Amino acid sequence: MTTIDSAVLATPAGPLTILTSADGAVRAAGFTAGPDDLLPVIHPDLRGPVRMRADLGPVTRAVRSYLDGDLTAIDAVPVEQRTGGEFMAHAWQVLRDVKPGEPVTYTGFAGLAGRPLAVRAAAAACARNAAALFVPCHRVLRTDGTLGGYRWGLDVKKWLLGHERPLTAS
Repeated sequence: MTTIDSAVLATPAGPLTILTSADGAVRAAGFTAGPDDLLPVIHPDLRGPVRMRADLGPVTRAVRSYLDGDLTAIDAVPVEQRTGGEFMAHAWQVLRDVKPGEPVTYTGFAGLAGRPLAVRAAAAACARNAAALFVPCHRVLRTDGTLGGYRWGLDVKKWLLGHERPLTAS
């Protein structure tokens, strides 16, 4: 069992707790004030004792850059999640390719993942995603353009989407 490093970062959307492996891969992240809410969503093979840290090095820097406006800063942060199925792992990788400011619908996400009729499976991939922000399930909307659900609350999802909205010329 490997030790998991954890840090809580202040963000305008609330505290963001991040859990990483020793090599800096994000195993879980969520808008909560500590690791207790995140440990259950990590695959059992990836769990371990938690060590609180003030800073997670490159991961912390990437989040700070994202918050400062470099919306692609989190794209290069490695993520390590596991599931029992190939589609889920593929869908999470596809989510990482959804660009900031360009949200997709669940139907569109299913199509991007190569299974246009698997809208429920695409929604399940969002619901089971443990690495919020880094695997940006907040960028998936209902077909009618409304927010839908988000594990960390609709206010957080709304803030993230607003932060990522492209600036338009006045």
